[in-house]
Amino acid sequence: MSKVWFITGATRGIGAELARAVLAAGDSVVATGRKAEAVVKALGTSDRLLVTPLDVTQPGQPEDAVRAALGKFGRIDVLVNNAGYGLVGAVEECSAEELAAQFAANVLGLAAVTRAVLPVMRAQKSGHIFNVSSSAGFAGYPGASSYCATKFAVEGLSESLAHEAAPLGIKVTIVEPGYFRTEFLTDNSAVYARKVIGDYDATAGAMRRGSRAMNGHQEGDPRKLAQAFLTLAAAQKPPLRFTAGRDAVEQLEQTLAARREEMKPWRELALSLAHDGLPKG
Repeated sequence: MSKVWFITGATRGIGAELARAVLAAGDSVVATGRKAEAVVKALGTSDRLLVTPLDVTQPGQPEDAVRAALGKFGRIDVLVNNAGYGLVGAVEECSAEELAAQFAANVLGLAAVTRAVLPVMRAQKSGHIFNVSSSAGFAGYPGASSYCATKFAVEGLSESLAHEAAPLGIKVTIVEPGYFRTEFLTDNSAVYARKVIGDYDATAGAMRRGSRAMNGHQEGDPRKLAQAFLTLAAAQKPPLRFTAGRDAVEQLEQTLAARREEMKPWRELALSLAHDGLPKG
């Protein structure tokens, strides 16, 4: 049976490539973006495509988009929470306002759309939620503190949601891409902290320069990632986490190894903290 996909951030990048792949596979798509006309420009028109405006940070808009989806297709089988952006800057450089805006889009917006879709999937007793995280969701990078914080939050929210939703027939997969060749690093997509502190030039400054230099040279192919989403959505037992791209896989392996090594010299201290008299083991 064909599926109905609900994709946020479908104007460009991974969201747009995924929408195209879903339509090519014969499924239906609810494609959303802050400006509906930009989504139409990216995807065109189709009887199996509904384009509806959605700014995930605006109260009421997720519910409006879900109602539009149900009015057109009657169900939502797959939700892809893809909307979000990157903020480059050290912790001290990022203002409270910049940090709040980053969380509003990447975390609170994702949660708002998820809350709007969950009643539909609960009624169906089926569904699959993909939350797009990042390799920055399991590893911290200098100069990406705000972005990493939001993606770490997405990981925790999603893992807890997976436990809550599984008994209801709803699957959850966290997708952790590395660098893919999209518009994510372009100057009209990535955001840079307005404040720049010279003492962080070797860390956050290097991230600024590196991000701009990498734009257009990322290793990952977003069209292949879109096909990976289709494979995961068709799986009987999809993974809780899917780490996407060679760079992300290598980073994960390094992160896990470093965590294990870091714990070794402190393990006995950690295990020694129980009340005296309690049984060991």
